[in-house]
Amino acid sequence: MAWNEPGNKGNKDPWGNKGGNDKGPPDLDEVFRNLSKRFGGKGGNSASGQPFNSSILIVVAVIALIIWGLSGLYTVKEAERGVLLRFGQHIGEVSSGLHWKATFIDEVYTVDVETFRSIPASGSMLTSDENVVKVELVVQYSVSDAYSYLFSAVEANESLREATDSALRYVIGHNRMDDILTTGRDAIRRDTWKELERIIEPYKLGLQIRDVNFLPARPPEEVKDAFDDAISAQEDEQRFIREAEAYAREIEPKARGQVERMAQQANAYKEREVLEAQGKVARFEKLLPEYKAAPDVTRNRLYLDAMQSVMSDTNKVLIDAKNNGNLMYLPLDKLMESSKSTRQESEPEVERHVNSVSNNSISTPVTSMSSDGRLSREERLRQGRN
Repeated sequence: MAWNEPGNKGNKDPWGNKGGNDKGPPDLDEVFRNLSKRFGGKGGNSASGQPFNSSILIVVAVIALIIWGLSGLYTVKEAERGVLLRFGQHIGEVSSGLHWKATFIDEVYTVDVETFRSIPASGSMLTSDENVVKVELVVQYSVSDAYSYLFSAVEANESLREATDSALRYVIGHNRMDDILTTGRDAIRRDTWKELERIIEPYKLGLQIRDVNFLPARPPEEVKDAFDDAISAQEDEQRFIREAEAYAREIEPKARGQVERMAQQANAYKEREVLEAQGKVARFEKLLPEYKAAPDVTRNRLYLDAMQSVMSDTNKVLIDAKNNGNLMYLPLDKLMESSKSTRQESEPEVERHVNSVSNNSISTPVTSMSSDGRLSREERLRQGRN
């Protein structure tokens, strides 16, 4: 039942007005006095009209100030940097450690600047020789400027991802498929790195590229077997080239040494021939006056010297006797061998034939043979008497 409906006893007003007269809400001074009484304060009565005690407000203000001050404490981790904003305006960066900020006035955003992050990029791309190749790339980066990373772009990571894809497609489009699959991978990696840095530089994303890893590229599955054969052939070509270079490095020093040895031998032969010719000329110049003084003696001496030089190189001598038709054979080689074995034994008595071929007389064992190859006793005796 409503308070103002008929039949309501006492006709009570929820605002405290008796008799049903609507006099509006109670006075504010009375409300404050009631609150002061509840908290034990010395509130004035309604007759005195004293205002509400201000010590309560001071206590409340001090408590609120303490809470506000404690709420401003914050910590920045070792690997992070804090970006400090005051009323939305950048005023500096905060290093790691415990710091304080004015709550509701300053704001701090922390960013990890030491951890390496990675963004992959992959897809089927068109090469300069109009082939399609599947490539994969992983970019490693870190935050170098925390403020630029947070506020220079809406999403720095997504911007870097799109820039990576654009740079990779540009580089792949300017290279041949054989280079991408085989020998040109390192050049593509370096070119992609340079192109990516060129693209993100105007945007000031606050990022630094640490490394670019170009993963092995693959041809389309339909022609993968043919490309594998081509790659194997190219690898064999490079292997054969390296083997040939190694063989050349091994043979070249030997050939140079052989050439040098032949050159030295030729020089030595040249010097020897020149010296021998000079010696012959000098000997001829000394021999010429003697020949003019005594031609016969000099001629005989020259003949004997020549025969001595010729006979010294042979170990067999055949002598044609003038008085008979027997041919005497001098087995000098056999005699030299037998002389070594019978040096300690007595020598058997043999007949000797004296052949004077020079001024010095040489006694040499002689064996006389007949036409049938045998030597008779009478022939030996006759030769002895002669």
